[in-house]
Amino acid sequence: MLNRVILIGRLTRDPELRYTPSGVAVTQFTLAVDRPFSSQSGEREADFIPVVTWRQLAETCANYLRKGRLTAVEGRIQVRNYDNNEGKRVYVTEIVADNVRFLESNRDSGGTRDDMGGGYGGGAPAPNNNSQPRGGGSNYSRGQAADPFSDDGKPIDISDDDLPF
Repeated sequence: MLNRVILIGRLTRDPELRYTPSGVAVTQFTLAVDRPFSSQSGEREADFIPVVTWRQLAETCANYLRKGRLTAVEGRIQVRNYDNNEGKRVYVTEIVADNVRFLESNRDSGGTRDDMGGGYGGGAPAPNNNSQPRGGGSNYSRGQAADPFSDDGKPIDISDDDLPF
């Protein structure tokens, strides 16, 4: 069986960080995801999808995500239910995210794209994932020169027009 979701959209408001009674961090936010078609009147429509993150990923989302920021979310769909004050059963469908990626630079601080994920026990933004290829291992293992930007830690001054995404 498979329950996997990948969404790209913009935050409709700043994330809300809370803690459970046992001290576990949980963050909720809503992602506005454009539909791939226009309505009959020619207007673009969007779906507003609730997202939940837990633990370190939740704290990182609360610290770095802001309203309007383009974000990618990977996770699973969860449907839960509860009885409200009137005794009626309420169903909630949401995305439980285990990986969140910033897809545009933070214009306020001039930083570059950040990645966050809980899939590998992490959750903090990666300082610069461009120093290692996705397949792992260093550039030396392929007989190529070392990446001149690895472990530099300083922001790179690049115009948004020069970026391929």
